[in-house]
Amino acid sequence: MEIADQVIATCRKARDASRALALAGTEVKNEALRGAAAALRRETEALLAANREDRDRARRQGVSPAFLDRLSLSRERIEAMAQGIEQVMNLPDPVGEVMKKWQRPNGLIISQVRVPIGVVAVIYESRPNVTADAAALCLKSGNAVILRGGSEAFSTNKLIAGLVAEAASLAGLPPACVQLLESTEREAVKVMLQQSDSIDVVIPRGGESLIRTVTEESTIPVIQHFSGICTIYVDRAADEDMAEAIVVNAKTQRPGVCNAVENLLVHRAVAERFLPRVAKRLADLGVELRGCPRARQLAPGMTPASEEDWDTEYLDLILSVKVVDSMEEAVDFIARHGSGLADGIVTADEEAAVRFAERVDSAAVFVNASTRFTDGYEFGFGAEVGISTNRLHARGPMGLAELTTYKYVVKGSGQVRE
Repeated sequence: MEIADQVIATCRKARDASRALALAGTEVKNEALRGAAAALRRETEALLAANREDRDRARRQGVSPAFLDRLSLSRERIEAMAQGIEQVMNLPDPVGEVMKKWQRPNGLIISQVRVPIGVVAVIYESRPNVTADAAALCLKSGNAVILRGGSEAFSTNKLIAGLVAEAASLAGLPPACVQLLESTEREAVKVMLQQSDSIDVVIPRGGESLIRTVTEESTIPVIQHFSGICTIYVDRAADEDMAEAIVVNAKTQRPGVCNAVENLLVHRAVAERFLPRVAKRLADLGVELRGCPRARQLAPGMTPASEEDWDTEYLDLILSVKVVDSMEEAVDFIARHGSGLADGIVTADEEAAVRFAERVDSAAVFVNASTRFTDGYEFGFGAEVGISTNRLHARGPMGLAELTTYKYVVKGSGQVRE
């Protein structure tokens, strides 16, 4: 079968499956998820073998150690995937929830009810756990899903998706509610992005180039997350011990992810005390610091920061540092250089915290906490299908509720409009 015909057939099967899945009860969906988690545990050896095949191929292609780590599965990671599916299973089913209900003077009773979006396409790169997370979230929220992982993880993703689809089928759901796009050719993605009659939304997860390509080529609405340029502002009223712990965590706990901090702003009133201590701590942990002139005077080990540095998502042990004169300057800096994913303030001044939270227009704004908490699991969503920096429909980590839309159910007793 030609690539285009294969992709179109996959999309049409997903559309048909979505209609049945939208009507499925909570217990049926939970049974499918329970079976999927059990299948992952049962097939651990097969998953490890498939993953070894993918890793061997990736090594021959000369990928980086960080890339290889994201690609790799272990018994512990497989168990974590199974537990993630079970966490989604145990969450309340959003489908059918009455969000609002009111009665009009003419007696009409209007309800706003959550319903599935329909068919979701998820395009992602090297992490196989995304296959399990996305499939589980879409299944529980009543959406058929088409998964397109990176070619480097094809064997692993194919097995995971197949196990979830089989569990869905055994529970009485259409197996096409979970499908992996079989072709690894780029042409397959191009064709899929034109299937607006079958797919309702596309969620890309990966680097900025992937997301821009998907956005430019898609005729389907795309939920975007271009980059994670996160900033932490240490206010003049900050607890400096707390600020140090938060900054160190946000930069070093896992630097290669979108919610790691990339820019540090420090109020001039505390910079003389705070910057030398935090700079030493970060340098001891292998972080390269790039500072403005005032920051370099206080912590001479820094290298000069360029204008480009403030707009760079390093995804590495590199941090840009700037001394600011006020919270207003910090807010303006974030508006110019941030990506709208997550930004935070460290302060003991409640009024300053409120003003910062009101004025910073990001998907997540943190007060006295690390930006690393911008995560579906940490938000209590069980998992996430992505993190949105869009303004429409969904913002921030996307869990079950964000994978639904709504419809109005209007009940009358014979009313007609005059």
